Amino acid sequence: MAEQFPPLSAATLAAANQVGAWLAQDDLATLPALPQVDVVVLAGNAVIPTIDAACRLAAAQAVPLLISGGVGHSTGYLYEAVRQDPRYRRLPVDGRPEAHVLADIAHDYWHIPHSRLVVEDQSTNCGENARFTRTTLESRGLAHRRGIVIQDPTMQRRTMATFARVWQGATTPPQWLSFPGCSPVLEQTDGQLGFAGGGAGLWPVTRYLALLLGELPRLQDTPEGYGPRGKNFISHVTFPPEILDAWRQLREDAQLAGGAAGPHPRLKNARLRQIRRKRGNLCY
Repeated sequence: MAEQFPPLSAATLAAANQVGAWLAQDDLATLPALPQVDVVVLAGNAVIPTIDAACRLAAAQAVPLLISGGVGHSTGYLYEAVRQDPRYRRLPVDGRPEAHVLADIAHDYWHIPHSRLVVEDQSTNCGENARFTRTTLESRGLAHRRGIVIQDPTMQRRTMATFARVWQGATTPPQWLSFPGCSPVLEQTDGQLGFAGGGAGLWPVTRYLALLLGELPRLQDTPEGYGPRGKNFISHVTFPPEILDAWRQLREDAQLAGGAAGPHPRLKNARLRQIRRKRGNLCY
């Protein structure tokens, strides 16, 4: 494991996995069988197992794969993930919109024909992913009565709330099914924190923890959150009591969120990098 992060308490580890699983909303797991859909939507992200899952689904169902992603504050993470993947590292990445890089993966490695690839390369955030996806589907006359939306697992629930907000008021809104492609699980082995299964193609642990800590405040329907009573970027999200309890555990863990010594230096630096990457870009 390239990156090392000190162990968490059992309670905090359980809370992180509970929050992570909830954020990685998986509607397909609740269905008796995989339904036939009209389209698969892949929002630009840097999680290789998620990207692979989107391509696998679109190829298996022989439906259009709409890829949404321009150049935003997290695009560099995709470049790095592609460079590190033994299959994809020969692909050119620098300066390219996320959708173009992902379309190359879909075509060159998953053999999805160009005729079934729909590229939206202007969006720079989650809200634009949803809005520009709707515009693209409608302007091209593509069927979308039912579709699967795939995104970075930490952003999956927010993305679904954003899609719901964008289609709010539509006479017959699509049935969007949420699928994160993978649901990461943290574990501790030999005193070190990492991902079960090795974590190939996933985030560095510090980035994953920083994403967990930053995501729930965005989902809140408060003046500071993204819900209707706040910035109105997303539809209302209901928090189960157990998720609120888990979030409280994460917030109160000195190593993650603060305390007298502050958060662990690696986690603090990861959160600072998130903030710096947002400067000059529309925040989502």
